[in-house]
Amino acid sequence: MREGREWLCLAGSITSLPAKTEGRVVVTGSHGGLFAAGLAIRARFRAAIFHDAGVGLEEAGIGGLAACQATGMAAAAVSHETACIGDARHVLAHGRISHVNPLAAARGVRPGMPCGEAARLLAGAPLPASWRVPAIDEERHLVEGHGRPILLVDSASLVRPEDEGAILVTGSHGGLVDGDPRRALKADGFAAVFNDAGIGYRECGVRRLAVLDEKGAAGLAVDCRTARIGDARSTFEQGRISRVNATAARLGIEPGMPCREAVLALAAL
Repeated sequence: MREGREWLCLAGSITSLPAKTEGRVVVTGSHGGLFAAGLAIRARFRAAIFHDAGVGLEEAGIGGLAACQATGMAAAAVSHETACIGDARHVLAHGRISHVNPLAAARGVRPGMPCGEAARLLAGAPLPASWRVPAIDEERHLVEGHGRPILLVDSASLVRPEDEGAILVTGSHGGLVDGDPRRALKADGFAAVFNDAGIGYRECGVRRLAVLDEKGAAGLAVDCRTARIGDARSTFEQGRISRVNATAARLGIEPGMPCREAVLALAAL
């Protein structure tokens, strides 16, 4: 995790962190939304670099940068066009900065800069003035009355083994954490919906869909411009489908469909 650099922490997902993070710089494959920022603040990092997840609707993919600023934490995000979402090592090695908060800018971090260079600059940032964590509660909400159970989860980390067979509508990106297919989903759902995170570099934002296909599960992604990443209700109510896997296509789901329409059609099968 440290790779010989005591000041650095690599985290494929900000929901899974090592011990003793205080004072380090985190480079994560997670999107830069409010929940991710809250976890970075809670872990008492010195500074953070996220993935911009295509920025998306209401700039949800970088909404956490302002939250970090409010606590005194320097923060930045890399462009989805330069690095694989969910893969911290790829973000560090290949990502280029797309957005910065004023504290990161004050350390010399600027758009277009390689992530590794930005991380080294942030290693000299002052510690945050406070550790006031913004509200970061994520939701699990069951939608019933449409046939198969529909579970709305703001993060795929909230999926449980007992959710097997449900339709899982998430606010998470559709990338693979650390590129590992075994981390695609914690339960074998009938179908799962993700945010496409701008699709991005080598279509990393929708790689979970192929893994689900191999398991015979329908995989869908909504266009990040139509739904707030990190918000399952927004995925369900506002999202429009941008990508489907072969299993979903055989079940009649097509790109361009409203997510709610697609999910209710699957629930009725």
